[in-house]
Amino acid sequence: MSGGIARVGVVGGGQMGAGIAQVCARAGLDTVVCEVDALAARAARERVAASLDRAVRRGGLAAAEAREALDRLAFTGSLDDLADRQLVVEAVVENPDAKTEVFAALDKIVEDPAALLATNTSSLPVMRLGMATSRADRVVGLHFFQPVPVLPLVEVVTSLHTSAATLAAVEDFAAGALGKTVIRSRDRAGFVVNALLVPYLLSAIRMAESGFATAADIDAGMELGCAHPMGPLRLADLIGLDTVDAIAESLYDEFKEPLYAPPPLLRRMVEAGLLGRKTGQGFHRYGG
Repeated sequence: MSGGIARVGVVGGGQMGAGIAQVCARAGLDTVVCEVDALAARAARERVAASLDRAVRRGGLAAAEAREALDRLAFTGSLDDLADRQLVVEAVVENPDAKTEVFAALDKIVEDPAALLATNTSSLPVMRLGMATSRADRVVGLHFFQPVPVLPLVEVVTSLHTSAATLAAVEDFAAGALGKTVIRSRDRAGFVVNALLVPYLLSAIRMAESGFATAADIDAGMELGCAHPMGPLRLADLIGLDTVDAIAESLYDEFKEPLYAPPPLLRRMVEAGLLGRKTGQGFHRYGG
């Protein structure tokens, strides 16, 4: 894309979407975040502002830089406000119907035929989303990791239709503009990281489910015995148990390997709304 990407849209203002928007704004990019309505858009703005404030308090960001980043962000409840974007990153719920609907709508709304559409999906086929548009060659996976402002990695995932020019443009965006480390993956469920990580998380869940060890002891074992910065059950709570379940389902659907099958305990916790940090309780309790 001539001159690089300067105008970015982000669809979804939850943990991932807010983090993506924050790093784009801190990189000096004109960024618009779209949520389902004006109320959700205000909540997304508060989420980004709180994250920037934490960065200032921890000494990683100057107060003036935080204000400038927030000034580069606009928040809206209408996809129509993304019409002039050069790149739009979708970061909505990990549901194939929801994501396909977003891509079909963006294809009609984003005016520049050279504009790129990216998905932050953890596991869904990029091809499926690309085929919901008339520009499958300009659709790509751009998978960030939570927390986005802290973790340096981005997976770039190309479908069978993604063009070489699209790949070059998004790699330049992620590595050049955002300063992230890029790894490439083919369009297979889970990509590189989750295809390795999720079976490990599911194994820990099965261990807790069987009564072999408590959640606290499982996490302590991996943190203190293997020098992991966070145990597998705390990590699952951080990711969100609903997201872990969705990724596992996608992996199992594609590969039919038993190690990818979601354990019954995970399914029951999701049904009960015990999703981890974002609900205050998962395998551990959080907050007051």
